[in-house]
Amino acid sequence: MKVFTSETEFSSSKRTILTIGTFDGVHLGHKKIIDRLLKSSKAENIESTVVTFSEHPRSVLNQDKNICLLNTTDEKIKLLENLGLDNLVILDFESISELSGEEFVKNILVDKLNIQKIIIGYDHRFGKNRSSDIHDLIYFGKKYHFDVEQISAEEINDITISSTKIRNAILNGNISLANSYLGYDFFFSGEVTQGKQLGRTIEFPTANIKIQNSQKIIPKTGVYIVKGEWDKKQHNGMMNIGYRPTVEGNSLSIEVHFLNLDEDLYHKQITIYTLEFIRDEQKFNSLEDLKEQLKKDKNKTMKFFNKEY
Repeated sequence: MKVFTSETEFSSSKRTILTIGTFDGVHLGHKKIIDRLLKSSKAENIESTVVTFSEHPRSVLNQDKNICLLNTTDEKIKLLENLGLDNLVILDFESISELSGEEFVKNILVDKLNIQKIIIGYDHRFGKNRSSDIHDLIYFGKKYHFDVEQISAEEINDITISSTKIRNAILNGNISLANSYLGYDFFFSGEVTQGKQLGRTIEFPTANIKIQNSQKIIPKTGVYIVKGEWDKKQHNGMMNIGYRPTVEGNSLSIEVHFLNLDEDLYHKQITIYTLEFIRDEQKFNSLEDLKEQLKKDKNKTMKFFNKEY
């Protein structure tokens, strides 16, 4: 898959079939649309192209800074890359939002992306102030010689419901449900930073993960079974997301204890795959009580992975 970070970078000797959307989560609903795109691409011998945005449209149109993203741009690229697409074009939404509907179609889809066909939602709106709709797109298709295939209301509704359910499930700690809608294990990435190293004193050393993107959705506070990936290898573990009330913590932290691991992870980039929720975060009367609970959490984690293999 070729990745282009603007329409001006794009180049192809073939015509393209494309779809447009935020594709946040790249979940099973999105994959149905992309499967349709890929089938048409092969049947018509044209290049499959997904057009998405470097920022969520709501953060531009509504100045919404509290958006919870299922995927960062890098994560979205990683997920789309596995689907067999020819091209991914990432547009700067702020700049294209000032174009009229016809300017967007003519200047970008026709002149830059060499469109032959578009697969798009029946409720898709585009152009400055979202003033153009599917009827305008069909008209522009006839004018500029490309086909328009509509995605039905039922399919769009399924995608919207799935996205909402996934976000709610993650925020409520129902990781198993979220993963069933995603079609993969919910993941996030970050750098291992130095913490207070209290885990070492109770024989549970942890890697403190710092996520750079403030819009990335974080699961509810609690303890989870996870897998970590770094340097092209995976390791099983358990993760605590929370405020560490037992040691009077006052800021949210993400800490992962990897089973039977003795390795310096400081400053490594680690991807965490979240598999199952164990329990809510608790305040214990002492570090010894915390240690005893962590032993129970560890036993549950080891039983989980023994079942898995």
